[in-house]
Amino acid sequence: MNAAGSNFSETLDRFAAIVGSAHAVRDPADIQPYVTERRGLFGGVAPLVLRPGSVDEVSRILALATETRTPIVPQGGNTGLVGGQTPDMSGGQVVLSLSRLNRIREIDLLSGTVTAEAGVVLETLQQAADAADRLFPLALAAQGSCQIGGNLSSNAGGVAVLSYGNARELCLGLEVVLPTGEVLDDLRKLKKDNTGYDLKNLFVGAEGTLGVITAAVLKLFPKPKGREVAWVAIDTPRDALSLLRLAEDRAGSALTAFELIADIAVEFAVRHVPGTVRPLPDRHPWYVLVEISSGRSAEDARDLMEAILSEAMEAGHVRDAVIAASGGQGAALWKLRETIPEAQKPEGASIKHDISVPVALIPEFIERGAAVVRGVSADARVVCFGHLGDGNLHYNVSQPAGADGKAFLALYRPMNDAVHALVRELGGSISAEHGIGRMKRDELLATAPPVGIELMRRIKAAFDPAGIMNPGKVV
Repeated sequence: MNAAGSNFSETLDRFAAIVGSAHAVRDPADIQPYVTERRGLFGGVAPLVLRPGSVDEVSRILALATETRTPIVPQGGNTGLVGGQTPDMSGGQVVLSLSRLNRIREIDLLSGTVTAEAGVVLETLQQAADAADRLFPLALAAQGSCQIGGNLSSNAGGVAVLSYGNARELCLGLEVVLPTGEVLDDLRKLKKDNTGYDLKNLFVGAEGTLGVITAAVLKLFPKPKGREVAWVAIDTPRDALSLLRLAEDRAGSALTAFELIADIAVEFAVRHVPGTVRPLPDRHPWYVLVEISSGRSAEDARDLMEAILSEAMEAGHVRDAVIAASGGQGAALWKLRETIPEAQKPEGASIKHDISVPVALIPEFIERGAAVVRGVSADARVVCFGHLGDGNLHYNVSQPAGADGKAFLALYRPMNDAVHALVRELGGSISAEHGIGRMKRDELLATAPPVGIELMRRIKAAFDPAGIMNPGKVV
């Protein structure tokens, strides 16, 4: 790797010349937003941030990086939660921001695709699809600032995976710049293609360790003719699982979201997020946010939701429920769900887990997880919420009320170890949708099957023999 000194300074000048001085960020104050992730857990130091405006500039940057052995850290909207998008503290890594590659190149209504560059903000893409009377279903809390390249590099999930799939399943083709500067142009719109290895899927979820995604062909869907949102009170996660099975049986693919939320998460939101209110008059241990989307009509969506909830109440799976009476009320229910992470902050330090287990084992994980948490911190508060429909929970543990935050965060490793041990015992994953990054790299290397780790290392070496792409992340 390049060391600081006159040669390194000359190398930085060569990088800056590729994008021009206006797009080569060198002032430490201007660099700071690029080297600190939003929770402040993973900071770093970088002497330079490059903001290329074309694929050719990205190609020249990576070719120079390979030539000079200069580590490159690709970055989108800097919304990642595991430190995959930030440099280390060495001062020798250059940040490559894709934010200027922000064109929507094409919307093809007949093929049902959109071709977008890596720096397109997710919400911008959603709005462009909506203006074309289509739906791009990837939806995340950070959609106002996260970018498509980062979504693909982390294989983002979100609230609509149950019906539409995660980022990998929404991607048909990619344009990628390899560490050598070569450009892989695979921007195809094919839904069926068995011509050799599926190269794009090596880059989706690779967190920028194999190359830099510069554009993608993504699937579009017809906009639903009707959409209904309901807030449902239940007693236990097992009741939620029964409701899920009933809803899947009755609605099929029209069931577009199914979110499980613990009461403490709602309490935090009502306490700390202005304008947030409880949807139901009484408190219950757990809630489910259900969304039904109909391709036929608003009436069809309403009838289907009412039939599901009526049957579930008769079966004893549901204690109470309210169906949004308007689009605004539906948006308010979703806001309540999406503000939970923000609402945790005023409650003090939090140890977060982004896990998945087989859907059928979600209740067991929650039941056993409470005891696991108490074994590490007796009075810690479990704030559990997430995408029950696809087995992904955000299993966050807030510090005991009134406790010292720093002392609680000192338990980060033993808490992670205990929770993740249970996840692995149940055949789950320690990273469902946030990625590995810096946070989980050591644990991945220590616990994943050795043959799998060796295969990943071989792939990394084949694509990036100089080791310049986002070093220290994933493997």
